[in-house]
Amino acid sequence: MKVCVIGAGYVGLATGVMFAKLGHDVVCADIDRARVKLVNSGRLPFHEPPLEKELAKAVRNGLLSATTDDVSAARSAKVIFICVQTPSLPSGKIDVGPVKAASRAAARALRSADDYKVVVVKSTVVPSTTDSVVKSILERRSGRIAGRDFGLCMNPEFLQEGSALKDSMEPSRIVVGSEERRAADLLMKLYAPIKAPKVRTDLRSAEMIKYASNTFLATKISFANEVANMCVRFGIDSDAVLRAAGLDPRIGPLFLKPGLGFGGSCLPKDVKALRDKAKREGYSSKLLSALLAINEQQPLEGVRLLEEALGGLKGKRVAVLGLAFKGGVDDIRETRAVPLITQLLAKGAKVVAFDPMAMPNFIKVMPTIEYSSSAAECLKGADGCIIQADWPEFRRLGKKDFSRMRTPVVVDGRRCLDPEAVARAGGRYLGIGYGRSPG
Repeated sequence: MKVCVIGAGYVGLATGVMFAKLGHDVVCADIDRARVKLVNSGRLPFHEPPLEKELAKAVRNGLLSATTDDVSAARSAKVIFICVQTPSLPSGKIDVGPVKAASRAAARALRSADDYKVVVVKSTVVPSTTDSVVKSILERRSGRIAGRDFGLCMNPEFLQEGSALKDSMEPSRIVVGSEERRAADLLMKLYAPIKAPKVRTDLRSAEMIKYASNTFLATKISFANEVANMCVRFGIDSDAVLRAAGLDPRIGPLFLKPGLGFGGSCLPKDVKALRDKAKREGYSSKLLSALLAINEQQPLEGVRLLEEALGGLKGKRVAVLGLAFKGGVDDIRETRAVPLITQLLAKGAKVVAFDPMAMPNFIKVMPTIEYSSSAAECLKGADGCIIQADWPEFRRLGKKDFSRMRTPVVVDGRRCLDPEAVARAGGRYLGIGYGRSPG
């Protein structure tokens, strides 16, 4: 089947590579000429080696290509996926401008098509966007009627950065929202080889499923952070507490891990967008507001721990390891490194930072701090260290590395280090939510 993916970003390329891997003919359309050229050479515009390997194979086998001509790509396809970004506006509301632009391109393709096509919204949009915004543009601009001349579906993605290919090929579920059986059947046929629970629903429910999933994950993270912050003040190690709580099948262990807060392109944006949508519909969500407040405060917990241990931060050299929003990616969107470093600088600390992949992106945001060429170099002469993102190479740091610090005080913001490695260097290990039980 011929598939068009409008938007060659993270979701769009993961979707395109998945369908190419399943044997479909895929064209990814994007307005960024440099990105299109990169994709056609078999390379990704972001860091994710397993996905890039499959992209290169798909391009080499002629199953995937990229173009800036979105209308032609959509015109020749049976299924058109809209996979453009929906970034946050200052109010928290999502910017649907890219979705509108993609919908106009799809409409131009529908206008000149003589066959039945299905347009699938995969971008994350708040409930009512697909049926009120996308459908309206498609019908008005194409002169065609949804349900009669073309199909319309909402098919949310549930990808985690760093594991997009695995999450695409082995998803926890596939959700297809549509008001008509014909369109849903065609999309289900496309997904037939994927072994996963498949849920059929209406358009608005499919949109809401994505938000319900992500806001619940954000809730678990913020809950873990609240428990951890209390535990450290009670002299308790939260690790045992949360691990035991997670054994309850009603709770589960995933995302129940304390840290410096959540970032990335999804969770912060989706919590803000759902809160804004609810507010515009007359409902004030105290829970969502609390999640965002906890997440803004959480990086400061790492600063507090280091400040107490060093007896102040003014004039102290602090190494920050990890600048991406999490280890394994180069994405700095909503990274907790920004509020963390901002607070350190406000306290008078001199910051030196390192990240294996994200430094080129981060330097654009914070060009005035010092950067190192390696984790070991970053630690050299530091009075303290905060681990902000969990990179595998940070887990391998040992006595030799921590011994290079002036005063080896390490705040493990992701609970990824071996505390004994710090202790062997004569240092002090402080994890988020890590305390010593009294007595």
